[in-house]
Amino acid sequence: MDLSVVEQVALLDAWIAEGGVAVLSGAGLSTDSGIPDYRGPSGSARRGSPMTYQTFTSDALARRRYWARSHLGWRTIGDARPNDGHRAVARWQSSGLLSGLITQNVDGLHQAAGAQDVVELHGNLARIVCLDCRELTSRTELTDRMDHANPDFSAVATGINPDGDVEMDDAELTGFTVVDCRSCGGVLKPDVVYFGETVPPDRVATAFDLVENARTLLVLGSSLTVMSGRRFVLRAVREGVRVAIVNRGVTRGEPYANMVIDAPLGIVLPNLASETDNRRFVNTVTVSKSK
Repeated sequence: MDLSVVEQVALLDAWIAEGGVAVLSGAGLSTDSGIPDYRGPSGSARRGSPMTYQTFTSDALARRRYWARSHLGWRTIGDARPNDGHRAVARWQSSGLLSGLITQNVDGLHQAAGAQDVVELHGNLARIVCLDCRELTSRTELTDRMDHANPDFSAVATGINPDGDVEMDDAELTGFTVVDCRSCGGVLKPDVVYFGETVPPDRVATAFDLVENARTLLVLGSSLTVMSGRRFVLRAVREGVRVAIVNRGVTRGEPYANMVIDAPLGIVLPNLASETDNRRFVNTVTVSKSK
């Protein structure tokens, strides 16, 4: 018999209360923070063609176009703040209910909400890496340098993607200056996995370990369309770990999941977190009275 959304949420709350939950989050978790997703209600598959690693490293003009768009997009990504969904996940972690937290997002909002030890599968836009000397620097520093090098840059974004890339009129790219590594003069790149790159194997291995040792894999805001995220669901099924998915719209994980809740994450997750807090309060009072 199919359960109602209310019944599903109640059951999921019980699963979370057992602990040992590995969370896998996707772009849908950040839509309430003003960052559109790829395939959910707030986004399309992707606006424009994605930048590939091969193009970025081999084509200086394409690299300039990318940095102009990314510099503009960072004004949205960098100003984004955690929403109730991020805070709910952080509260579960602080309560000891999570065995691990894996994200496909590059916005850093889990950490901004207070979460720790986040496995960032695809990296983080707030970090910049030099492709030559491998030095890591902050996006804040790069933004200051870009602003100084382009004082008259006033382009307007016509659309933004979850990876921080935007659509803009190519005519506004004229004269945009790209800055290089301060230490060695090398090419700078956001410390994220581009199309054409692979996620570092040690990062994937860590994520697989978290899934295999969990009681529940909880997928939040991911359509699981690409194998990058779906492989963790497949691994959970293989290891006998139950799978719960909370997502708006269709998800390719449905055939493998024990539960799929198609509802707004901004409503479901805070309610679950509140139930967790209420249960902790009741348990604390019970233990205190028994002493």
